[in-house]
Amino acid sequence: MYLLSNILVAVVALLHIFFLVLEMFLWTKPYGLKTFGNTREQAETMAVLAANQGLYNGFLAAGLVWSLMVWSPLFAFDIKMFFLGCVIVAALYGGYSVSRRILMVQGLPALVAIAVTIAFANPYLEVTDCCKPAVTQTTTQ
Repeated sequence: MYLLSNILVAVVALLHIFFLVLEMFLWTKPYGLKTFGNTREQAETMAVLAANQGLYNGFLAAGLVWSLMVWSPLFAFDIKMFFLGCVIVAALYGGYSVSRRILMVQGLPALVAIAVTIAFANPYLEVTDCCKPAVTQTTTQ
């Protein structure tokens, strides 16, 4: 299930890399205009703000990619939780302030990734037998 968690986190990271490209480089291009329903004039006036927003999406993607590269399962889990949580908060605010579509496009994949990661790839929940005596080495002389 760690593999499924990592795949879902990678999908969320790739989505945010796509958002970065869309907002930083395609905002005033035909694809960007069509995606956001803006006119060329509207897009030009908002281009700097959109680029800034795209940069933040890039930071989210970078954090998620980082979580996939960390060797420590506990530290990787913590990083995943932090950045997936950030994505969910951003989606909630975007859904409230801009469009409910953001909840589905940005929030739902992150919510699924965080749920799978917590439920099936949480190293903090691995069962250890607390009552089993520790193995001791005996030496003969």
